Amino acid sequence: MADPVPSAQPPVELAGPTLGEPSATAAGLTAVGITTRLAAGVGLVRGAKLLLEVNQQDGFDCQSCAWPSPDGERHTLEFCENGAKAVADEATTKRIGAEFFAAHSVAELAAQGDHWLNAQGRLTAPMVLRAGATHYAPIGWDEAFALIAAELHALPTPDAAAFYTSGRTSNEAAFLWQLFARQFGTNNLPDCSNMCHESSGVALSETIGIGKGTVKLEDFQRADAIFVIGQNPGTNHPRMLTALAAAKARGATIVSINPLPEVGTARFKNPQDFLHPLKALSTLLGEGARLADLWLQPRIGGDLPLFKGIMKELLAAEDAAPGTVFDAPFIRQHTHGYDGFVADLRAADWDGIVAASGVSREQIREAAAVAMRSRATICCWAMGLTQQPNAVETIQTIVNFLLLRGDIGRPGAGVCPVRGHSNVQGDRTMGIFERMPGWWLDRLDAEFGMKAPRAHGFDTVDTIHAMHDGRVRVLVAMGGNFLSATPDTEFTAAALRRCALTAHVATKLNRSHLVTGRTALILPCLGRSERDVQAGGEQFVTVEDSMGIINSSRGRLAPASAELKSEVAVVCGLARAVLNGRTRVSWEGLAANYDLIRFHIANVVPGFEDYNRRIREGTFYLPNPPRDEREWRTKTKRANFTVAPIPRRELAPGEFVMMTIRTHDQFNTTVYGLDDRYRGVFGGRRVVFMHEEDIRAAGLMAGQRVDLTNRHGGVERVARAFMIAPYRIPRGCVATYFPEANVLVPIGSVAAKSNTPTSKYVVVTIAAAREA
Repeated sequence: MADPVPSAQPPVELAGPTLGEPSATAAGLTAVGITTRLAAGVGLVRGAKLLLEVNQQDGFDCQSCAWPSPDGERHTLEFCENGAKAVADEATTKRIGAEFFAAHSVAELAAQGDHWLNAQGRLTAPMVLRAGATHYAPIGWDEAFALIAAELHALPTPDAAAFYTSGRTSNEAAFLWQLFARQFGTNNLPDCSNMCHESSGVALSETIGIGKGTVKLEDFQRADAIFVIGQNPGTNHPRMLTALAAAKARGATIVSINPLPEVGTARFKNPQDFLHPLKALSTLLGEGARLADLWLQPRIGGDLPLFKGIMKELLAAEDAAPGTVFDAPFIRQHTHGYDGFVADLRAADWDGIVAASGVSREQIREAAAVAMRSRATICCWAMGLTQQPNAVETIQTIVNFLLLRGDIGRPGAGVCPVRGHSNVQGDRTMGIFERMPGWWLDRLDAEFGMKAPRAHGFDTVDTIHAMHDGRVRVLVAMGGNFLSATPDTEFTAAALRRCALTAHVATKLNRSHLVTGRTALILPCLGRSERDVQAGGEQFVTVEDSMGIINSSRGRLAPASAELKSEVAVVCGLARAVLNGRTRVSWEGLAANYDLIRFHIANVVPGFEDYNRRIREGTFYLPNPPRDEREWRTKTKRANFTVAPIPRRELAPGEFVMMTIRTHDQFNTTVYGLDDRYRGVFGGRRVVFMHEEDIRAAGLMAGQRVDLTNRHGGVERVARAFMIAPYRIPRGCVATYFPEANVLVPIGSVAAKSNTPTSKYVVVTIAAAREA
């Protein structure tokens, strides 16, 4: 009997999760206990030493989120609970090699859950799944590179290959990755940013002239008001809570805007306080610091009309007392499009704003009052905004809100898109983008004596379509979990299976290694915490955080296996095999000495001049014209007000809008555990959060297993056997965890302009589960 086709979706949970009381505070003693247990799990002394190196000037950058570390003195323990999970996960003493893969077929592995796959340990040697084989088998590095080279050379055009990048890839590896792809002849450089903050980059580039945030960490200590929008910092960026708590203690007002109540913006017990003799007891016995002064709960997708309502209140106040609310000199000197924007705002009707946002006029007025009292306002956001159909317009509406009071380009104010992976912003800076501007490619050409292609390449969604219809035949991924991170799981799986070759550089086993092209490779690499010793000696790499700071990263652990290669060494080895005599680049020299890579980066990428000297002296900021000079590199040479209509979407009876979210026990698609204590879910992941009245109205019950269905574009997509969990979520809205619910996210539903999948706005129906 032939082996079954490996499952693209995580398996149904036979024993469902249990529901309990959510945590009342974020972090606290529980986080300390979990961190201690994690350190002990990799060897108490070994784990403790490792954690003391995280985010230190001479240590390694956390593998988890991209929240910045302080410019000056850093805490001895400069990490959070979820950072400790990431470090311990990489530092595990468990190993999987040839014996493991000989004992388990690909189909057997695919029948396991994502938590189980990740928990098996570190990959130790290159593995190949040959055409028609059921098991991975060992392969040498040289043979693996030659296999990829043969498949690439067999393509009818370089554009039949795509080179994916994960957000943990270092600046040095990312720069070489795009150089290799462009020397091969393609701009097909999809990356994880296409699925997260692409909308932020598009929105900000059009309005303020840079696709990044404009604040520094010190601005949080100068802000009078901080709006946290579509973001759950307690789970996704826990170190941000320290900055919010400090701002609150100084007198800042914090407004949380989120369809879900999140404990991270409600109460916070800073674990650092347990080390402080004057704070330890009160922290232990107290309720925790209250962070959000005001929580607005829009319906999913209601952020744009909500901010229109806030600005309409500001406009009314400005009309009543001209010159007292808006920053007229700033608007006059620095902006474009104000008159058209104001005319649109006057025309917006309150009934439409309240209905579309799901927030009452009274609460909108409260938020406007906070903004009017503030002399400096920061707006932070994450995927809750960027993965909506109107994501770009929504973010630009928030830019409008800040421009009205001159809150960009001055201390304590600005835009703050909070990135979710440690170097996703740096990868884009290094040229990981399918549409790099011509002037940038000109500099690349001049540096390396080449001619990079100018035709735009494929982003992630376009790559999936191209694999599905046969235009892309080879996918090589530098990290990540492509299948589980992307939308429309079964469609993406079919696309991957139609490839001639899929190859993944990775540290741990994941589902993308099990749903493959005709031939597949797993290429194991060093982790961020491991020493990187090359022919030129011990090396270090660099990363860019959410605020444009360049940090060095030096691993301390011995590699998990002698057969591991660094990401840089993988790129250079592959480039030598593929390009052979077609390149003047000294790939072997670059692999031996990363200073040479940084020398080239300094000559190509603005802001990295004298790179090697500056990074050895410490961290440094990249130029940010809107923040530093109030210089706007837009088409109008000014900051642009924009106009966007309020989206009008009607649900049919029985339909709900679903958004996907993370548990507190996962980072992106990596599942560390099966609990989400912040939401009271334990021992499982297949849950759907619903309002109690919606549960009753649908004739369902709490704890019941249900199937969720999406029918976008006439295609039926089904996620089976999710347990109903009553929750404080707006009527007509539901939430589920990804990647389990990614099967419902249509490949054809993307944000306008950014092409980002709309994982935060998926229309579903819900019915009692079909019998297994």
